[in-house]
Amino acid sequence: MVSKDVASNGAFDCIVIGGGPAGATCATLLAKHGRRVLLLEAATFPRHHIGESLMPHTYWTFKRLGMLEKLNASHFPRKESVQFISPSGQESQPFYFWDRDPNEWSITWQVRRDEFDRMMLDNAREAGVEVREGVRVREVLFEGEHALGVTALIDGQIAEFRGRVTIDATGTAGLLSRQLNMRFGDAKLKNGAIYAYYQNAQRDEGRNAGATLVIHTQNNNGWFWFIPLPDEITSIGVVAPPNYLFTGRGDNPLKTLEKEIAGTPALARRLVNATRVSGHYVISDFTYRSKRLAGDGWIMIGDAFCFLDPIYSTGLMFALTSGEWAADSIHEALAADDLSPGRLAPWGARYVDGVHRLRQLVYTFYDKTFSFAAFIRKHPEYRDAVTRLLIGDVFHEDAGEVFHVLKDWTKLPEPIEVEGAGENSKLIPIGSAQAVM
Repeated sequence: MVSKDVASNGAFDCIVIGGGPAGATCATLLAKHGRRVLLLEAATFPRHHIGESLMPHTYWTFKRLGMLEKLNASHFPRKESVQFISPSGQESQPFYFWDRDPNEWSITWQVRRDEFDRMMLDNAREAGVEVREGVRVREVLFEGEHALGVTALIDGQIAEFRGRVTIDATGTAGLLSRQLNMRFGDAKLKNGAIYAYYQNAQRDEGRNAGATLVIHTQNNNGWFWFIPLPDEITSIGVVAPPNYLFTGRGDNPLKTLEKEIAGTPALARRLVNATRVSGHYVISDFTYRSKRLAGDGWIMIGDAFCFLDPIYSTGLMFALTSGEWAADSIHEALAADDLSPGRLAPWGARYVDGVHRLRQLVYTFYDKTFSFAAFIRKHPEYRDAVTRLLIGDVFHEDAGEVFHVLKDWTKLPEPIEVEGAGENSKLIPIGSAQAVM
């Protein structure tokens, strides 16, 4: 039964499911537009979450949210570059964001997600969003194809909340994509990861102190992320295909992580004086997309719609961008009393084209015959273009010009159509397109 004492009578303009960066961004900006917004979050913050590295392109969204002063006052390390280390241990020249564009928006942060996500959610509250934590949404309610709201579990009772627009920001849980059976994986990027947190890992100095390092394993079967965090903590994780990372390795992923570290000298030397200060975490099958972006009265944002392999730290940037763009279009759709998918997501084509550009860069990274260092030596005129992609500036047509040359160096994926994302919208191919349930 629906508990009447906790059920809403449809007073909300928007219901946002999920209080992570995408949901908090969308809810905050909708509230700033004057909309009445209910945000339902299953967890109680702070809570652990992976994905600590920001891309500089997030600056503009933070500015609209009123988050810049809070981030500048935080203890989060400043991130000025990305650097790649080959299987032989050879270090690339850092890709400095400031050198491409010497302005304050070219420096960003490496964030602790428990702190950062709570900051974002508190910012939503300050903007007027009604936030309820510890509320697990069970399903989205539909009348025909039109979304009416949600049912949720609160203190063991089922509650019903009605709103004119329902926004799925449930991240990798992908509530709507699973409910509607429209989530698809990518057979060519079927990777997993094992990660942990270490204190007193050796970091570089100066401009490189907060850099993200991408370190290939010595056998070139996978790669490590190395992300500096506050209090001399470093997030370190290994990424590789599941048949390498998990098959025949026994039932102790921590031993696998330690073995991979020991077998990667470029990383092992940085951990000689380090101590692991967390348990270990395992994730798998983290590249996927949904068949549709929006429908009648509903929309997906951030990881709820799609997630790319984490090699370029794109998750937070896509979360904030989609949350911002969705908020503006939802506000306009409500004003026009037109909640069709084309009205809710007119930005969809531009968004998925940007995702496609970064997906092409991901495919390039996993081509073992390809070398960015060799490419830049041959085509120094494209170093700026690659740096532009690495800062997240991917939503302009000319951002993809480098791929006209890269296609002669490696095999790039072809785009496909995505429903509910505007005319001629495209995204990456999905291999065998087996539904993930």
